[in-house]
Amino acid sequence: MLQLSNLWSFGLATVVSLAAAAPTNCLDGLCLKTRANISPLQVSQELGPLLSNASSIFGPSDSRWANATARYQQYSAPKFTVAVQVARESDVSVIKIKYANRNSLPFYAVNRGHGLPISQAKFSGLEIDMQLLTGITIQSHGKSALFQGGTYDQQVMDTLWEEGYVGTTGSCGCVGMLGPALGGGHGRQQGFHGLISDNILKLNVVLADGTTATVSNTSHTDLFWAMRGAGHNFGVVTSFEMSIYPIQAHSWYYKNYVFTQDKLEDLFEQLNLLQGNGTQPVKMAAQYGIYMMDPTVSATEAIIWWSFGYAGSQSEAQQYLTPFDNLNPLSSTDGNVPFPEVPNVQGTGINNATCEKGLERMVGPAGLQVYNVTAQRQIYDLFNKNIKSYPELTASAVVMESYSVEAVRNVDSDSSAYPLRDDYLLVQTTISYSPNSTLDNIAIDWVTDNQKFWNEGQPTRKPTAYVNYASGRESLEAMYGYEPWRLEKLRKLKAKYDPEGRFSYYNPIV
Repeated sequence: MLQLSNLWSFGLATVVSLAAAAPTNCLDGLCLKTRANISPLQVSQELGPLLSNASSIFGPSDSRWANATARYQQYSAPKFTVAVQVARESDVSVIKIKYANRNSLPFYAVNRGHGLPISQAKFSGLEIDMQLLTGITIQSHGKSALFQGGTYDQQVMDTLWEEGYVGTTGSCGCVGMLGPALGGGHGRQQGFHGLISDNILKLNVVLADGTTATVSNTSHTDLFWAMRGAGHNFGVVTSFEMSIYPIQAHSWYYKNYVFTQDKLEDLFEQLNLLQGNGTQPVKMAAQYGIYMMDPTVSATEAIIWWSFGYAGSQSEAQQYLTPFDNLNPLSSTDGNVPFPEVPNVQGTGINNATCEKGLERMVGPAGLQVYNVTAQRQIYDLFNKNIKSYPELTASAVVMESYSVEAVRNVDSDSSAYPLRDDYLLVQTTISYSPNSTLDNIAIDWVTDNQKFWNEGQPTRKPTAYVNYASGRESLEAMYGYEPWRLEKLRKLKAKYDPEGRFSYYNPIV
């Protein structure tokens, strides 16, 4: 039986926004004489009376701690000393203005805990837990909805579908909406409607100084540009308004294949024909694959698992799938399901192993336009070699994602901070293992080797790294764009909105 225990969380990234509070003047007597060894009880006594009644403050001895602080990426994870679970959006500004800022107490806002960057390891302090902020309100005109900062992909898909709508979300059901959105936000609807960030109409943001701002194309327009692609650097988003759309495809057809390595070259040649350097049909909304071990097939050679998701019927999809049927796969499964069930059947559902937390995961992404077949073979062979040498890494995976990009390409690249609209394939290696420091450098070398294979396989392009998948070992230009004006503009905005660098834990721009 095929095990999908090493699938990657697609459409990721995951914290709502990140920050570190710097010293400010004590204005209301709340400042303590020292912040060293502050206890959760102290924080509760001082901060608790300022928050809404349903909010809570707790520490490591509380039964809620493990769930509130669990991380998808255990390596270089932030260190929390106390958790503040907010019940109202207004609690976030209270924490910042009334407490954290005035007490030099670092804080870090978290939704579902899927952030990957190694820069998170610099953090130690207070967690702002957003998971109770899950409200979704569809506007009366039916063209947009308001989402609170703790909403997550499966919840959004289910809620909108029940009311006759779809929206742009990430592909993995357990991942928060906002983390991916602040870095762009890829997913199955992007060929129809663009990235998550392309559909954002308004954000309610708590800024570095603790004040709140409505950010849109008519208010704080410079920040609106920055928040859509580099938003982790600028504020905590407590809610946002996003466009939604009437359901068009009431049933989606999926087909999942298992191929053995002898089909590798033919498979990637056919995939290049299908995705056509960015011209993948819109209704062939998502197709992606994985190199991974399946001991029921082979103990020494990885399988190549590939899934196709089509917004329509099997008869419509078949013209695109016949070439893959003709490759004589080892096995295949298929069916038709409503859109909210697509993550489950494609291996990225909220209860799939993709959402497992507590492992160390070394990650290395790249952005491609076409597959270099030679590079794909090199990466496959290295996978088998390393699994043989280090069986503790058996849960690892090489993940290759291809979404339709029609609506993404139709958006002016200069209109937001998201810089990678000519990356048509999102590829990355995720080396997964139980915490074991002796494996860390081995895993880092492996992901670095694969990045080299991918990038050398496209010698006319500069290396790129989707910021929500980037480890932080990549260059800032790879994440935020090579045009000099992009980082220059972002840094000027950083100096304006966050001069003390409080939001500096998620692939920071300075």
